[in-house]
Amino acid sequence: MASEHRGPRTDFQRDRDRIIHSMSFRRLKSKTQVFIAPEGDHYRTRLTHSLEVAQIGRVLARALRLDEDLTEALCLAHDLGHPPFGHAGEAALHEALVRHGGFCHNAQALRTVMRLESPYPGHEGLNLTWDLLEGLAKHNGPVTAPGWALAGLDAEFPLDLATWPSLEAQIAAVADDIAYDNHDIDDGLRAGFLTLDDLLELDFLNQQWRAVERRFPGAPRDRQLRELIREQIGLMVNDVLDHTRVQVAGMESVSEIRGAGRQLAGFSPEMAQHERALKAFMYDKLYFHPEQVAAAERARETVARLFAAYSQDASLMPEEWQARLPDTDPGRARTIADFIAGMSDRFAMERCAEIYGVRPRGLVNV
Repeated sequence: MASEHRGPRTDFQRDRDRIIHSMSFRRLKSKTQVFIAPEGDHYRTRLTHSLEVAQIGRVLARALRLDEDLTEALCLAHDLGHPPFGHAGEAALHEALVRHGGFCHNAQALRTVMRLESPYPGHEGLNLTWDLLEGLAKHNGPVTAPGWALAGLDAEFPLDLATWPSLEAQIAAVADDIAYDNHDIDDGLRAGFLTLDDLLELDFLNQQWRAVERRFPGAPRDRQLRELIREQIGLMVNDVLDHTRVQVAGMESVSEIRGAGRQLAGFSPEMAQHERALKAFMYDKLYFHPEQVAAAERARETVARLFAAYSQDASLMPEEWQARLPDTDPGRARTIADFIAGMSDRFAMERCAEIYGVRPRGLVNV
């Protein structure tokens, strides 16, 4: 895509700035990370999560002498395609579009920055660099069977989906893992869904906790817990740096990185095993906690009801969305999904209350 400079910025700095200034990025402040529309001010949202991912990503990129601005832009943009209520909202949209190719939040991030968010008169989308778009498309690695959204974008602007992306993109992905693995623990503890005894079931966290207790024997428990999270993040970051340096030793070009045929930036085998155990633990104790499951089901129903309402009566949508709505499927259903996917948790609840006369209940559990 065309490059145009406004001020002393590189192309990747411009990418970052356009993402930060986008409406899609601002809406992340009211989109679910772990807890739906939390009433407490201290719980993370998609916005604060994205900022924390960017901080970790920049640290890794700087230490590895990668492009910090590209890494930061990828980190900030990686969740732009998430609908309201996180994975519960995604499940509802996927079900609604099952006959029309389904819904994927990762592809929706690309659709958002390449098509839906078009604030500038000279071009469609945010006009971001190929490297940024490629890294978003392959946030989870090569894509061998892209869905309709990603396939359509790739056909118009080829993103070399079958190869591994740049090291910056790989670092952004592992920074995402590090951030939510540890910060979701922090939120889970604060909400009372996790306890210290739960955490100590994991041997590697148990070892870190004992070390924290020895170093800060008189500190308040909440500070010791914050130190545990901090230590765990540091361990993961250093592990990624050590492992990645070994993997890329002798490589001197981006083409060598993309042509390696494997992931180069990531955890060592030992840390990867610990991280998988941590994820399994978090699904068992937090993400699939009965209260979380119940709230997620009500959130899924809210999104499903919105989709049904707009499908039956398009006049319920804003005029600018009505104007772009195709007469037939799959375009019609996909456009309705685009509208809903851009909503914040709060906006989705307000629209549901406006349409059905009753505000959705039971969504907020913290």
